[in-house]
Amino acid sequence: MFLKVKVLLIAVLFSQLCYSQPSLPLFFTGTWKVENKESYEHWDRLNDQQLKGLSYTINNGQIKVSEYLSITQKNNQVIYTGTVINQNKGMGIDFVLHQNGNSYVFENKMHDFPKKIEYLKKSDTVIQVTVSGDTKTFSYNIYKQTTPKKNTDSTVANPNYDKQLAEKLGADDYGMKSFYLVILKTGTNITADKELSSTSFKSHFENMEKMVKSGHLIVAGPMGAANKNNYRGIFIINAASVSEVENLLQYDGAIKNKLLEPEIYKWYGSAALPEYLKASDKIWKKQP
Repeated sequence: MFLKVKVLLIAVLFSQLCYSQPSLPLFFTGTWKVENKESYEHWDRLNDQQLKGLSYTINNGQIKVSEYLSITQKNNQVIYTGTVINQNKGMGIDFVLHQNGNSYVFENKMHDFPKKIEYLKKSDTVIQVTVSGDTKTFSYNIYKQTTPKKNTDSTVANPNYDKQLAEKLGADDYGMKSFYLVILKTGTNITADKELSSTSFKSHFENMEKMVKSGHLIVAGPMGAANKNNYRGIFIINAASVSEVENLLQYDGAIKNKLLEPEIYKWYGSAALPEYLKASDKIWKKQP
């Protein structure tokens, strides 16, 4: 009797050992294609505690993401989270990993379907996936791809993301960057000297053209004549600091002679803003 209890205890302990300390399935890293379908999973290793992935299809060369995935080590558990697009109000569903050798079973008994997602590593390049619930089960193989597909970095939500362009424009992860908004007000110099006014505004437009050519002036335009704040126009300037903006504006005769007064504000907007300038040079018929 004692022997049977001891054998049973060993079996229980062995079973617990198999499931108690799951590890991240690092072999997931890469792109996997579903057999006989243009459906894929792609996984990236972010760090020692997290994998990030996505499921997507390719139709006519276009990538359509259907689900965002993550696998995260949290204390003594490994959590698989699936976030299906346009389902569950954008909230992810968590599944807890139970690992047994090459079998990685992610389970959530409270979920309707699926309740289990099993990844069975059959080789370095083949995984059998089994998805099951109370009344339905299906399986398929996925095969590791040697050539990654375009824009399958799972940290990128936008399938049209152009990394080279984003870096060229200085975009952050949201496609944004900081510029400087300059609001030009009527200055303190209310002189009636027409010659001074003429030469000052000639310098104003020359400096604008100079800033456009140097890539600093992105947007410029006058304000409506009737406004209580005496606003005359705006600039949006691509610069690294307020001092750089001030240095650019010091060559503007209208500002220098106090016919215009600049107010400078940091402004956060689309990093793609400078790209419109290519089109703007093709649509004007007359100089202002």
